[in-house]
Amino acid sequence: MRNLVVIEFLSVDGVMQGLGSPEEDTDGGFVHGGWGAPYAAAVHDAVTADGMDSTAAYLFGRRTYEKLAAFWPQQSDDNPMARQLNQSPKYVVTRTLTELAWHGAVVLDGDLGTAVTALKAAGEGDIVALGSGVLVHELMQLGLVDEFRLFIHPLLLGTGKRLFRGLPEPQRLRLESQTATTAGTVVVRYRLE
Repeated sequence: MRNLVVIEFLSVDGVMQGLGSPEEDTDGGFVHGGWGAPYAAAVHDAVTADGMDSTAAYLFGRRTYEKLAAFWPQQSDDNPMARQLNQSPKYVVTRTLTELAWHGAVVLDGDLGTAVTALKAAGEGDIVALGSGVLVHELMQLGLVDEFRLFIHPLLLGTGKRLFRGLPEPQRLRLESQTATTAGTVVVRYRLE
């Protein structure tokens, strides 16, 4: 059975909204978009060292897919992240898209729990959910997440969408590893118990 690994970039107060650019996600009047830029180089090094080799496929919600598909296919395979994303299978959970232009991307049809369980049962290597807060919340509710890799940036935002919210019961985590980047971002790996 493959692992479903959630990779998220968070502020210390748990905000995941608008990491990349000011216009990325302004829902709820969020005005701090692009907050991840000062940490990008150090995080890139940590992501590259953090086990991209074990990633066999990606799982995205529609909004995250659209943001990534607008950028990464135009990047050179000289960039290890571009090469990984562009060459790997990508499964997109969506109720509105029927055709996906990004090479290797397919719509994940049917019941979410059934479809993700089938993905986990087939093949080898990790399935990585990147961003996709709404989807990750649903996967957590269904008990399908095996591991979290959290990149916690040394910043308090005070407002914005948070990753961990509204869980039906506490979930225990086991710390697998931790490290810090030169920019002060703490990288932690937790397994769900």
